[in-house]
Amino acid sequence: MSSAEGLGAGTESDDLKALLRPEAAARVQSLRAADGRATLVLDATGLDAAARAGLEAHVRDALGGKVAEVRVAMMADKTEPAPPKGPRIIAVGSGKGGVGKSTLSANLAVALARMGRRVGLVDADIYGPSQARLLGTEGQRATAHEGRLVPVESRWGVPALSMAHLSNAGQAIAWRGPKISGALLQLVEGHWEGAEVLIVDLPPGTGDVQLTMLQRCKPAGAVIVSTPQDLALIDATRAVELFTKGGVPVVGVVENMAGYACPHCGEVSDPFGCGGAEASAKEMDVPFLGRIPLDIAIRREADAGTPTAAGTGPQAEAFTGLAAQVAAWLDANP
Repeated sequence: MSSAEGLGAGTESDDLKALLRPEAAARVQSLRAADGRATLVLDATGLDAAARAGLEAHVRDALGGKVAEVRVAMMADKTEPAPPKGPRIIAVGSGKGGVGKSTLSANLAVALARMGRRVGLVDADIYGPSQARLLGTEGQRATAHEGRLVPVESRWGVPALSMAHLSNAGQAIAWRGPKISGALLQLVEGHWEGAEVLIVDLPPGTGDVQLTMLQRCKPAGAVIVSTPQDLALIDATRAVELFTKGGVPVVGVVENMAGYACPHCGEVSDPFGCGGAEASAKEMDVPFLGRIPLDIAIRREADAGTPTAAGTGPQAEAFTGLAAQVAAWLDANP
């Protein structure tokens, strides 16, 4: 007579439970043996998929020589707290290059940090990274911990990750789409545990990085940057459409390089036009977040790695006003 037959209906559940490792036996909620069959209900609370598979394999191996069939059901406590969520992503995009999006992203992040928000910054422009220069972190190298990148700390209270922190200065990045998308995910999925908001400075256009961001990273919202120039507004409209179709709310449109005050006479001129982004935002039925002036001080401070938002004056106040609106949007859209 086989061992399975010998343990038929008369097999004691305690005898079978004794065959399990102590840590597995402790997870047995019920064990019934009858007719050469053992049916177990196991507590899988706190176990990931790999641990659950290992537990089931052990039970089947341990009892398989004593009964003809082993049936296993896994139960988990539904009140178990969910794992902590990562930071909420605000994507900063534009339809074309040269509209000052990266400078605005850096200053938005710094202004939010000065308001007490825990902010991280990702430079998603893989081919042309600039955030290391804008935040004054050039020459610093990102490290890895447990397979994830550790952000580089800046002196403005904004940790950041950029390809500039992973490659040599001046090195050309000649990668095709899949590798670019992989690089973006490594930056976004770094060790951002201390951040509640992650500002992602996107490259211009609507290509691989933007599509990966929409499909894999699920931004909470998007800020669109444009100059008042008609060509920039046409491309900004495309960017708004991309995010809208991708199910990402548009926080609003910013008109950058709006108005130039002559440092000698103080006269204000509008080399790129005026009011175009506001009118375009109204036409698209998205909020208008304000104007950032065309000012040589912003350019000079950006080149020096000292974001304008870290200082005082009307230029800094423009970025502070923008950050206040983004913060209010985040609070209103938890």
